[in-house]
Amino acid sequence: MSYENQRDSEEEGDDDTGERGKGRGHGGSSVTSIFNSLIAGFLRTWSCLRGVPNMLNIPSQSFPAARSQQRVAASGQSGRNKVALKPGHSLMDWIRFSKSGKDLTGLRGRLIEVTKEELQRHNTRNDCWTCIRGMVYNVSPYMDYHPGGEEELMKAAGIDGTDLFDQVHRWVNYESMLKECLVGRMATTAMKAIVPSSPQSSLAPPLSMAAPTEKDSRPRYDWFQTDATVNLVVYAKRKIPSSGCTTVDLEAGVLRLEVVLGNMSYMIHLRLADDVEGNVAVHNALLVGKIQVSIRKQTKGKWSSLGLPLELHNTFLRKKDRALHYRDCVLVSKTEVNHNTHVFRLQLPRGTVMHVPVGKHVYLKALTQGTEVVRPYTPVDQSLVAAPLPSSQEADLYLMIKVYPDGVFTSHLSSLHVGDCLPVSGPEGTFSLRPLRDVTDLYLLAAGTGFTPMARLIQLALQDVDTIRKTKLLFLNRREEDILWRRELDELAARSDRFQVDYVLSDPTDSWTGRTGRVDESMLQDFLTRPDGSKCYVCVCGPAAFTELTVGLLKQQGFSEDELHAFQG
Repeated sequence: MSYENQRDSEEEGDDDTGERGKGRGHGGSSVTSIFNSLIAGFLRTWSCLRGVPNMLNIPSQSFPAARSQQRVAASGQSGRNKVALKPGHSLMDWIRFSKSGKDLTGLRGRLIEVTKEELQRHNTRNDCWTCIRGMVYNVSPYMDYHPGGEEELMKAAGIDGTDLFDQVHRWVNYESMLKECLVGRMATTAMKAIVPSSPQSSLAPPLSMAAPTEKDSRPRYDWFQTDATVNLVVYAKRKIPSSGCTTVDLEAGVLRLEVVLGNMSYMIHLRLADDVEGNVAVHNALLVGKIQVSIRKQTKGKWSSLGLPLELHNTFLRKKDRALHYRDCVLVSKTEVNHNTHVFRLQLPRGTVMHVPVGKHVYLKALTQGTEVVRPYTPVDQSLVAAPLPSSQEADLYLMIKVYPDGVFTSHLSSLHVGDCLPVSGPEGTFSLRPLRDVTDLYLLAAGTGFTPMARLIQLALQDVDTIRKTKLLFLNRREEDILWRRELDELAARSDRFQVDYVLSDPTDSWTGRTGRVDESMLQDFLTRPDGSKCYVCVCGPAAFTELTVGLLKQQGFSEDELHAFQG
């Protein structure tokens, strides 16, 4: 199947339900496709495993876990290997079968603790157990429903398959997909989170606001107050990226602050001691690594403490181990981009301060037909040609989304009215601007809605990174009417000699005079140049087949992994 025939939006998943997702290629071997059937369309209900954690004494954590699905991989290769499924074995068929009441574990509803030795004994086609994040599942009944094929699923037979699963699709709602296959939990000891020492265990006001002097590199916090305000200060103990690393949510007296520092996440989570106003102000001292959050008290006076610590308060974890947190955003408008794509404008809650850095994405969540659906989307700016607002003034998210009439998730989005709410996660992804610091020539290769992460990269290159002398976009689509923001791209190219856009159509009309065909070696050789003394960088985003093919061709042309990034999705 050609990549043009794959759906290229950040959208649904299963082939047999008309929900074929685009997927972004991922670096690594074919092992990473073991759980690829769970990539999109994995639905879960709120009741999924709700009673299991208490029964098995498992620390509660919501999923999908905080792992970028549209992140940047080092090699950008794809591990997707789909096989043709038998009739009656689509995703929806599996959901119906799993809800039929049949015993899919062989344990008649019992949940057990599984030792490593016991897990290893269940390693055959008809008796296949695997472990994901401490939970053991009997995946034998799922074999014939797995789009990646039996062979790929068997690679996790009798072992802990968490790392294989996490390489590409940690965000997937596998608990709902396999909840009727749950055998129990692994009999292992959970790792403890890194908990930095609090300045005061009682959360009493600090004696001093001086910056910490200890060599411990973990962040810490203090707080102080006036009659009218309460102020929390985080010392990151390192420089803070100007692109934004802090997300604050204040709702019903509960303050949640997350600071992302590289691949680590520091969190403050408190129920404040007294009533406060709903607005939050965040001030960053980037060079010294200090973040101050200021909140106005409803009633003037002195507090005896800051508040009550809540779950995971004052913890410093790997970002990928931090569960996603959602806040309800309000749909402000839907603006048509072309015949099947709209920009959805979402307004953040009053008590939320959140900036999504360039190259990052968010997850949207919806309850449709009694099931929970989660999808990743990359924000764009309100306009490609207008100067973006400073991050401190950004209050809304703009998401460019292709709508499918038969799509489980986008059909729900399309049905929303202005004023409706939609849960939105914080920024996710591992894309870093650091490699762009010395780049002179930036090449962007996008297919379909793989254009969305490129939109803000273009603006960044033209407005904020003076070293980039030339930014070139190769934009592949099926038909001319599919090209997103074409007028704005053309206007931008006419304005700036530092930007160039080339369009490629795989199914053009007779009147089309531009490039045609699919991405191949000759097309890339013609598009990519390496001027003397230049430093080049290439970003790729599109359907999995497009990404995998393109990255392979780039490597054949001599581009190293340090010169490539492939957005995942």
